[in-house]
Amino acid sequence: MTKHIFVTGGVVSSLGKGLTSASVGMLLEQRGLTVRMQKLDPYINVDPGTMSPYQHGEVYVLDDGSETDLDLGHYERFTHSPLTRDSNYTTGQIYQSVINKERRGEFLGKTVQVIPHITNEIKSVIHKVADESVDVVITEIGGTVGDIESLPFLEAIRQFSLDVGKENCLYLHLTLVPYLKAARELKTKPTQHSVGQLREIGIQPDILVCRTEQPMSREECEKIALFCNIELEAVIEERDKDFSIYEVPLSLFDHRLDAQICQKLGLQTHEPDLEMWRNLLQRLRNPQHEVSIAVVGKYADHRDAYKSIYEALDHAGMANTAQIRLARIRSEDVESEGPERLLAGYDGILVPGGFGERGVEGKVAAVRYAREKGIPFFGICLGMQCAVVEFARNVCELEGAHSTEFDKETAHPVICLLDDQQAITDKGGTMRLGAQPAKLSPGSHAAECYGAEEISERHRHRYEVNNIYRGQFVANGLLISGTSPDDSLVEIVELPEHRWFVAVQYHPEFKSKPTAAHPLFQGFVKATIGYHTAKHGKTSSEPARPEPEYPNPNAPLDIKT
Repeated sequence: MTKHIFVTGGVVSSLGKGLTSASVGMLLEQRGLTVRMQKLDPYINVDPGTMSPYQHGEVYVLDDGSETDLDLGHYERFTHSPLTRDSNYTTGQIYQSVINKERRGEFLGKTVQVIPHITNEIKSVIHKVADESVDVVITEIGGTVGDIESLPFLEAIRQFSLDVGKENCLYLHLTLVPYLKAARELKTKPTQHSVGQLREIGIQPDILVCRTEQPMSREECEKIALFCNIELEAVIEERDKDFSIYEVPLSLFDHRLDAQICQKLGLQTHEPDLEMWRNLLQRLRNPQHEVSIAVVGKYADHRDAYKSIYEALDHAGMANTAQIRLARIRSEDVESEGPERLLAGYDGILVPGGFGERGVEGKVAAVRYAREKGIPFFGICLGMQCAVVEFARNVCELEGAHSTEFDKETAHPVICLLDDQQAITDKGGTMRLGAQPAKLSPGSHAAECYGAEEISERHRHRYEVNNIYRGQFVANGLLISGTSPDDSLVEIVELPEHRWFVAVQYHPEFKSKPTAAHPLFQGFVKATIGYHTAKHGKTSSEPARPEPEYPNPNAPLDIKT
């Protein structure tokens, strides 16, 4: 029978349940097991597609077009688990399904209640990802123990072990052990209370993963084990990782978390081979190059809004043995202060996606700056549309050219609504979503990076390049290097004479992994290395050194590797 691991969180939110779940999945896969990943979110929205990035971070899109939680990005980056719409359910979806059944009369006149009808529906979606080919299903429960909205999910997973047998279920609880600087000690009481709340519901954790800033002493571990009613070995320290999130699986392995899981679930496996993972971290710690990249976005002040883009840049850095000095720059600031002040000195400029008019002119200005200065440029989704708008205005001399998303009365609607979006009024789940095929022009930057002339990438957009203007764009030097198979939609544009000026309508960041960086991100970072080398006169084999004074002291800087 398929084994089930349920991951819950306590004390505070944003502890990293998704990262921990993904790390456990990776370790079990390396032991030869087949793993499926799933996230159950307690919010009432049907999916995160209509939620603000400031509320929820990025929306992670799957091949089948599902708009899902960003934790599914961790699942795909760390494991080989195939993800579908059955991999992410919300309270909204659960209740919607139960109400639809009630309307159809499936409950035979019974009063519909949280128990058993809602909990049965939750258990049914867990069973959906467990088939005969799956050894382990890892189900992460969103939110924090004690939240009202989480209670039906916790009750469902309590019942689940009664249905399939406790020997087939394991409860892993992620908790916080805070360090009080004034007292100079770790405090275990929040963890005790968190586990106490779980036990009141009827769930006894089998393993505790304790997030902490400081090392935990044996005495502290013994105290947690005693008061939380678990074995000492089942108290796993998970110290904060300042260097890279890709250290987490190795840290959990060092604490024998995967071995304990296999022992408790009766799984006979071999030891995992983590050599490739260790090599990744080795490349991170010993870069041969250093480059600076500015990400000019609408949500640049929110770290999770472009989570997959930052991770894809990390992956490309690993592939090119480069350390990336990353600046998150608000497009509104570029709009008000000018690109010369905020973007001078960077080795590459990336303009990501977004919705709404705010900051769009700043993105257009960033594109123009990259084009005119010869700086490697990468545009994604709205970033591609801004590149087309900029080219139309300043190269094709189409005054006032714009997207009808932002200016319905523009004289030159170079970006317009997709035909199949014209009559749509609902916002949720109605865009062009999921994996779509495209054909590439031989000899283009894109074809060279992919090493192919046919690709499939994930989309999330409503607007497209207006085909009426394609002839003018091409006549003025813009290469349309990727289109839909029927040539009706523009997927990629390039400037062939530029060192690297590539913009895509889709989201390549969703298909990047630390073990397989996305080809376009690899190509972009490689171009920034070449640009940096040419600018500073360094050979490609010479390790890059920090500049005496970084060229943009006002931008928020982070070291990303």
